Amino acid sequence: MAGDQREPSTAEQVAREASLYGPFTDVVRELVDATIRTEIDDAEVAGIQTELASIVARLRTRQLDGPYAVNNRGRHWGNTVVGLRNAIAPPLHIERESTGRAWSSFHLGAAYEGPPGLVHGGVSALVLDQMLGEATGAGGKPGMTASLTLTYRRATALGDLRAEAWIERTEGIKTWARGHLSDADGVTVEAEGLFILPRWAREKAAAQPPPSFE
Repeated sequence: MAGDQREPSTAEQVAREASLYGPFTDVVRELVDATIRTEIDDAEVAGIQTELASIVARLRTRQLDGPYAVNNRGRHWGNTVVGLRNAIAPPLHIERESTGRAWSSFHLGAAYEGPPGLVHGGVSALVLDQMLGEATGAGGKPGMTASLTLTYRRATALGDLRAEAWIERTEGIKTWARGHLSDADGVTVEAEGLFILPRWAREKAAAQPPPSFE
């Protein structure tokens, strides 16, 4: 794959790209929100469409061959929940602790609407899947989602929200995690999931030489 041929970025390069593409993606995110809620004249919409088509063509003159992480040694800037370069992502800025907990406060606006004024249920699932995975990784038990069960306690209004997740228990390559989404009035959605360390990760770990204590 093309990503296997790229040299690792230095810390300085990563910081430079973050300072450039973070604000750039924020503007695109604002564009999405403005597109949904604008009430400008038809002629103005048509004119802006032409301008945007030209901008898209400029961006297409040089780009990656395939998804972002594949071409950047696993950097998750294309992730649909936390991606710095993904305007679909809210994005969530997640805090973690090594006990296997993760939490984030964030805002979901017009782009995440399902029923009028409410967060789409699939978006709630998307956020909680990410949060449970973040908790397992923080606790040193990373894995891929094997199952995810959601209980929708009540509707989640668009606006300021908080998500929390934690490891419940582990058993070999399996880790169970729980979490919830809440607003100012309390929990709206609860989640529980099973995460399994994938075969390729197990094989990679098994191939590592044992530590030396000399």
